[in-house]
Amino acid sequence: MSTAQITYLGGLTNSAVHLRSGSTITTDAPVDNQGKGQAFSPTDLLSVSLVTCMMTVMGILAEQEGYDLDGMHAEMTKEMDGPPRKVGRIKVDLHLNGERLDATARMALERAALNCPVALSLHPDLAQDVAFLYDVR
Repeated sequence: MSTAQITYLGGLTNSAVHLRSGSTITTDAPVDNQGKGQAFSPTDLLSVSLVTCMMTVMGILAEQEGYDLDGMHAEMTKEMDGPPRKVGRIKVDLHLNGERLDATARMALERAALNCPVALSLHPDLAQDVAFLYDVR
């Protein structure tokens, strides 16, 4: 069974429907590539996919091991490169509560994040600059 159905809406805009849930995502070309920047671009979604994959596998590990990820959040910056036009670098600042995670938990969570399926699927030339910041209180 297909995972999604994607429709071109014109004007460099697409709509994707997740077939199992009915959830939708709209994309638009970025302003630096002839678009209006009114929604996530495809390369934004690639970058967001990396961060959400990291947080998802960390969440799975946290549930298994009893780690507290309350307040975890991230900021992501995507940098384009080229020619040819491509994502050259994804910078991720991942914020966690350092008071609730000992050194063993931190190491396990960081390893899980850096080896998530999306991280391992991206081309090795794409720089994944990930900082784990234990500053959530």
